[in-house]
Amino acid sequence: MLHDTFNPLNILIAEDEHDILLLYKRALEKNNHRVTITNNGEDCLKYYHEEVQRLLSSTSNFIVGRVTPFDAMILDYKMPRINGIEVAREILAVNPHQRIILASAYIKETLIDSINQLNQIVEIIQKPFEIKVLIDTIEDKHTYSELQKLNVDVDIIKATKPDHEQIKDLLERLRSIHECKT
Repeated sequence: MLHDTFNPLNILIAEDEHDILLLYKRALEKNNHRVTITNNGEDCLKYYHEEVQRLLSSTSNFIVGRVTPFDAMILDYKMPRINGIEVAREILAVNPHQRIILASAYIKETLIDSINQLNQIVEIIQKPFEIKVLIDTIEDKHTYSELQKLNVDVDIIKATKPDHEQIKDLLERLRSIHECKT
């Protein structure tokens, strides 16, 4: 059985709709995650770069380009000053390993070209969505569920405290092995 206990994640949210921003924040904090909020793309970028600099100055043994101050970022697509795609573009240029989830009311197909130009993986959540969908996405519940289907003991995996990229990589490798066996 998949447990609902996850390591607290550090999350940065950029959303210009104040009520939605607070809804995300409260729901994620209720699940014990640390949440930082900004209400536009410009402030989000500023805060992100400040956190990267803080980490770089306080960490003596880091891998350049692998410092991720946040386990995940939730970006609204349409924001004042700088939209979510532009924020994602700038952050991924600095750190291609940063996990970004784009929340948008636009139809996925209209965003595909913009997202493809990023040349990085960016997740999309179609607005409106239930808050449970956001939490499940942040906590990789679908990925853990897929690992369980491949008979992986997810408690052992969780004990290693992998990041999202490592979990997805493990799932893809196990799927490939499973396909070769069948």
